Amino acid sequence: MRLEKKEIFVGLNGINIGKENGLRAGLYNSPNSSGGQRRKSMEWRNYSRRHPNWTLFLLIAGVLFLFGFAIVALQRHPNPGTHLPDRTETMDDTGEGVLSPNSLSRQLADQMTLCKSYAVIAKENSNLELAWHLSAQIRASQQLLSLAATRGTPITWDEAEPIMREMSSLIYQAKELHYDSATMLMKLKAEMQALEEMANTAATQSATFGQLAAEAVPKSLYCLSLRLAIKWATDADLREKVIKEQKQVAPALVNNNLLHFCVFSDNVLGASVVVNSTIMNARSPERLVFHVVTDAVNYGAMQTWFSINDFKDVVIEIKTVESFTWLNASYVPVLKQLQDAETQSYYFRSTGQNEGEAQKTALKFRNPKYLSMLNHLRFYIPEVYPELDKVVFLDDDVVVQRDLTELFSLNLHNNVNGAVETCLESFHRFHKYLNFSHPKIKSHFDPDACGWAFGMNVFDLVRWRQEGVTARYHYWQEQNVDRTLWKLGTLPAGLLAFYGLTEPLDRRWHILGLGYDANIDAELIENGAVVHYNGNMKPWLKLAMSRYKPVWEKYVDYQNAYLQQCNFH
Repeated sequence: MRLEKKEIFVGLNGINIGKENGLRAGLYNSPNSSGGQRRKSMEWRNYSRRHPNWTLFLLIAGVLFLFGFAIVALQRHPNPGTHLPDRTETMDDTGEGVLSPNSLSRQLADQMTLCKSYAVIAKENSNLELAWHLSAQIRASQQLLSLAATRGTPITWDEAEPIMREMSSLIYQAKELHYDSATMLMKLKAEMQALEEMANTAATQSATFGQLAAEAVPKSLYCLSLRLAIKWATDADLREKVIKEQKQVAPALVNNNLLHFCVFSDNVLGASVVVNSTIMNARSPERLVFHVVTDAVNYGAMQTWFSINDFKDVVIEIKTVESFTWLNASYVPVLKQLQDAETQSYYFRSTGQNEGEAQKTALKFRNPKYLSMLNHLRFYIPEVYPELDKVVFLDDDVVVQRDLTELFSLNLHNNVNGAVETCLESFHRFHKYLNFSHPKIKSHFDPDACGWAFGMNVFDLVRWRQEGVTARYHYWQEQNVDRTLWKLGTLPAGLLAFYGLTEPLDRRWHILGLGYDANIDAELIENGAVVHYNGNMKPWLKLAMSRYKPVWEKYVDYQNAYLQQCNFH
C-alpha cells in the first residue's frame, strides 16, 4: 500500500496554520503530484468495473440534492457577496481567541518568553550581540501586541510572520550555542556551589570580625580604666580613705542578715551598672552588700571608681583574684590544663585543616573569658566567702530592674542553685552542650534535661558545701582534659556540677538574649527583674543593638568627669 505525503505547515509552537500561510512564509514546497493523479484515475476505472451503475445514479442524485439546498439557502440570505475574514489571515486575538493555540498573539508571547530566557543566558555568557538581537525582537513583538490592543483589531499573519521568522532564527542560534536546559542546569549548579562557598567564607569572616569586636576593649573603656588607675596610684589620701572604710564595713561583709551579691569582673563600667541598677531599684538599699572581685590590673580603677562616686553608702568590697593564693594549678584543674603544651596549642593555634572552621573555633577558644580565672571563680564561691550562707551571683553584663530582696527568701527545696531554665528557647537542652556519644555523659545524664543560665543565680552555700559541688566540678573538669565531653565555656561544667541540684525560677527573674537576639518582646524586657546582655553585642560596645542599649545607659552617668574625658556618649 502506498502512503500519501500530506502537505502541511506547522507553526513555531507546533500548530498547523495552513498551506496558504506556509507558502507566504516561504517554508512550504509543493511536491510534484502527477504520479498521484495517474494512480487515482486507475483506481477509479477499477472501481467502476467492480460496482453496478445504480451506485453512480445515487451519487448524482445526492449531488443534485445538495445543489438545490444551497440555492434555497442563498435565497434566504440576500448578501451572498459578503466577504468572510480568512482565519489564516487574521486570527481573533481578543477575548477568548488569545487562549486558543492558533492565536498569533499566543505564539508571539511564547516566543518572547523563550527569547527573554536566552537573552539572559547570552548576557551571562558575554554574547552581547545575540542578546541585543533577541532584545530587539522582543521589543518588536511588544510593540506589535501593543498596536493590536490599541487599534482593537487582531494581528494579521503579514504583521507577525517577519517577527516570528526572525525570533525562530535567533532561538535556533541560541540552541546551537548549547543554551539549553541541561547546560544551564549544570552552570547554575556550579554557580550555586560557588555562591555557597562565598556565603560560608562571608559567615566565617562575619563571625571572626564579630568575635574580635566583642573581645576588644573599646578605647573609651581603656581610657577610663587607665585614668582611674593613675588616680589610685598617685592619690595617697584616696588609698588611705579606702583602707579606713574597709575596716569600718568589715562586720557587714560576714553578716548573714544582710543581702549579699557577688560580681566578678574586670570591666569597671559594667560592674558599676550592675551595682547602681541594683541599688536604685532596691526597697532597702542599706541592707545590700556587694562583693566585687577583679584582677590586679583593674584593682586600682575599681577602688577609685566605687570610692569617688555616690552609691548611697552601700557596702562594696573590692578584692583581686590573685589574693586567693589557694587558687593555683595544684588545686584548680583549669589552671593545670592551661599549663599543658597540647592544651595551649589547641587554644591558641589552628591546625591548618579546614581553615575557615578552625579559625572560627580558635577565635572562640581565644576569648579571654573562657581562660580567665574570673570566669571560673563562680565555682569557688563557698571558699571565697566561707562565712556566708546565701548569695546572689550577677554577671557584669546584666541590668537589675526590680527589687531582688525576694530572691533571698525563696525556697530552693534543698537545692543548691536557683536559676531560670532556658528550655523555652530554640536550644539550651543538655544535648546541645554535651557530647552524649561519650559513655560517661550518656550513662549519667538525660540528653533532654532542661538547661539553665548563669548570670543571675541564687546559691545556697550551706547546701553547696554539703553536696560538694566544687568537687563535682573538679571531677568533670578533669575528665574533660581532652575536650571530648564539651568544647568550651563554663556553662557545660555548671550543668554537670549542679545536675539534680538546680531549682527552676520564674522566667521573669532573668531575661536573656539582649546581646544577640533582636526580637525579644518589649513587654517581656520591661517586666523582667534582671535583663542579661549575653552574647557578643555588649551594651558598652559600638555593635550593641540600639533597641536595647537605653536599658543599660539609664544607669550610666554621662556627666561624670572621667566619662567625659574618655568620650563616653
